[in-house]
Amino acid sequence: VADMVLNDDRLETMVEAVKQGRAIFDNIRKSIIFMLCTNVAEVLAVALASILGWTLPLRPLQILYLNLLTDVFPALALAVGPAREGIMDEPSRKPDEAVLTRTHWAEIARGSIILAACVLGSLKYAEATLGLNEAQAITVSFLTLAIGKLWFTFNLRHRSSGVVRNEVTRNPWVWAAIAFCLGLLYAAIKLPFLTNLLQTQMPSATAWGLIAGASLVPVVLGQIVLFFQGLRKKS
Repeated sequence: VADMVLNDDRLETMVEAVKQGRAIFDNIRKSIIFMLCTNVAEVLAVALASILGWTLPLRPLQILYLNLLTDVFPALALAVGPAREGIMDEPSRKPDEAVLTRTHWAEIARGSIILAACVLGSLKYAEATLGLNEAQAITVSFLTLAIGKLWFTFNLRHRSSGVVRNEVTRNPWVWAAIAFCLGLLYAAIKLPFLTNLLQTQMPSATAWGLIAGASLVPVVLGQIVLFFQGLRKKS
């Protein structure tokens, strides 16, 4: 009995099958990195705030809201993305290669630390500089983490892909997931039922500026790292 049954004998079919197999593996890796990095950032932010005796940046139900809703859809969208350009020009992956290599674990650690630092930084700035009360400051850190997670999806492009046009930006499901999650986040600070449940408040214009700036830091730094990694690979 053959290990593989061919529906036709065209070489193009085999090539396309290999391409799709590589794309699926690549997408699974992206989804795992997204889930690990963003969730480790949550743990780091809460743990460090607790150790330092600071206000906790997230309330329990806010963490649940993020994990059950706004974490799931971007990860699913990354899992069904198209194959990136040039994926067939690379050598075959070793059969015993782990889904996450040492390099990927280093990327997860770096991304988690940066995102957690932005969350805690936005919290302390909201309290110390903007003079927000506890509920308002926690809302700032909650939204910084949530929106930072959404922008983090763009850091999951391959280092050889373009900054603007790549396998992530060409994935319509990513844009749909981001739009849907932004809607869920707006509901969390607008709808009375959710604001009471999650203990959130509508941020002021100044607070929104802080949220926007802090949430963009991880993706900007991530793109800089990817840019230099791409240059090093070409050299």
